[in-house]
Amino acid sequence: MILHEPVLRLETVEQLAPAGRELLVDCTVGNGGHTEALLEAGAKRVLGFDRDAEVLPLARNRLEVWKERVELLHADFRKVEQVLDGRGIKKIDGALADLGCSSIQLGTDGRGFSFRRADPLDMRMDRSQGRTLAELLDEVTPAALADVIFEYGEERCSRRIARAIVRARDRNNISNTVDLANVIKRSMPYRGRTRIHPATKTFQALRIWVNQELDGLDTFLRMVVSRLRAGARLAIISFHSLEDRIVKYTLRE
Repeated sequence: MILHEPVLRLETVEQLAPAGRELLVDCTVGNGGHTEALLEAGAKRVLGFDRDAEVLPLARNRLEVWKERVELLHADFRKVEQVLDGRGIKKIDGALADLGCSSIQLGTDGRGFSFRRADPLDMRMDRSQGRTLAELLDEVTPAALADVIFEYGEERCSRRIARAIVRARDRNNISNTVDLANVIKRSMPYRGRTRIHPATKTFQALRIWVNQELDGLDTFLRMVVSRLRAGARLAIISFHSLEDRIVKYTLRE
């Protein structure tokens, strides 16, 4: 597998100014691209963790040359307080969280994040726990599903889409991500050629719903800020307005 190169690698290093810092925390280590950059730029030690256990072997392989200065473990970024307490760490010199779905998750067969191939309806970032998309869709009502699609996808056609999904579900017509994307596409009013696939916003909403991505994000930010020693820095990378809004409002406090 080709390792993903972080889009904001240089900007992250610039903002965190890692040279000489004793301990930085990468709360969403992924395949290790940001951690690698921080170590190369002079961080003395990095503690990295990720809720997706399947990416950690990639990170360990990538960071093999730095193995004496990095520790990787399987944990949700919202567990940062427990992770630090478990190691007797009271203060840190900086932290990074790259929110949302990774290109590895989108590009890996069988994960269910993409509608470009017929994957199982899973979408869990941590396949060791939680309920799959298929399990959640099995029991959701049209009204509740419409709320999910509107709130997390900011999709104006949420009610129309939700009704179509539930009808197709009840007829056993959705067995994979391509089936689901086609149901969504057919339910949308025709608007000619569009910049994005008609299912894009709904897939984002369903992924956030499955992984409870926004739950506790504000609490995480408060926790990690409370652990920063004087002069330490925090970098948060967000990719859509829902994350961005929570990050900005919480940090303004």
